[in-house]
Amino acid sequence: MKTAPSISSIISPGYIAHFVISNYSFDDSTTCNLLRTGINHTYLVTVTNKKFIFRIYHLNWRTENEINEELKLLDFLKDNKLLVSYPIKDKHDKYVQHLQAIEGNRFGVLFSYAEGETIRKPSEKVCFNFGLAMAKLHQLTINKKTTRKIHNADSLVGWAIKKVISKFPESINEIAYFKRAYKIISSEFENTNNLRKGIVHLDLWHDNMKVKNETEVTMFDFDNCGDGLLCLDIGYSLMLFYRNDPNKERFLKRKNSFLNGYESITEISNEEKKLIPFGGLAIWLHYTGQHVQRFNDFANHFLSDEFLKYWIDTVDKWMRFNDIKI
Repeated sequence: MKTAPSISSIISPGYIAHFVISNYSFDDSTTCNLLRTGINHTYLVTVTNKKFIFRIYHLNWRTENEINEELKLLDFLKDNKLLVSYPIKDKHDKYVQHLQAIEGNRFGVLFSYAEGETIRKPSEKVCFNFGLAMAKLHQLTINKKTTRKIHNADSLVGWAIKKVISKFPESINEIAYFKRAYKIISSEFENTNNLRKGIVHLDLWHDNMKVKNETEVTMFDFDNCGDGLLCLDIGYSLMLFYRNDPNKERFLKRKNSFLNGYESITEISNEEKKLIPFGGLAIWLHYTGQHVQRFNDFANHFLSDEFLKYWIDTVDKWMRFNDIKI
């Protein structure tokens, strides 16, 4: 009897426990629990009193070279004392593992565990230290490049429009918004030769960092990293602050604390500050494209006509807050 094909299996946590015991020489008491099934699958590995994260990449989501570029960046950041969840080599001195799932070969990587809390609505002190941590990240990645994607108006929004049109009628208002936004973002990003560029995270929000004692901010999940304007990270993070608590007074306090933290390390030019709202807009729209791209194995339980309306309305509120009409 033939085995039915799969597009995305969930590998048994028990299998992962045995896998890391064998490949990393962990103690036989090692346990593994599934933490999250999302764009990738994330497992919590516990060895006595120490924790690790084992990420299994979805089939064909990233090439091995793209993963190695992510891991090379994390090693560089760790070596320069930035708090990140970093990759761990196996007993054969390898980072990237190959797991033969039902659907095909999937890559896996063991990461250090980020200590602390996930804070959805951070205090002003946390915002300051998050800004400080991001500035340190950007100080290290400025003018550096990867062999991964270059994040610009075309790759972020132009690509997303094509994906969304393949799923939704081109005549709806949300597609019209997408097209207007793409045109405006392309224009705003056109003359940026003098702005800071380097390697960006592209997904820095509360779900991808842990905070300890309000001062230690550990960043992780660099799965979307690539080359681009450094102000993209600033724009997306501030937009997520606003989305999670759109109270104007509280947001402005968080924003100012974040910017004060960032600029205690390195200055943000007025030209970059002008692009901050558009950075949030561009990345938010980009992830709509990812939702469509990964509909069959990730977004099918939420992506709908109503969700698209909500998604566009959310980012439009951010732009209107910044007195920008799309």
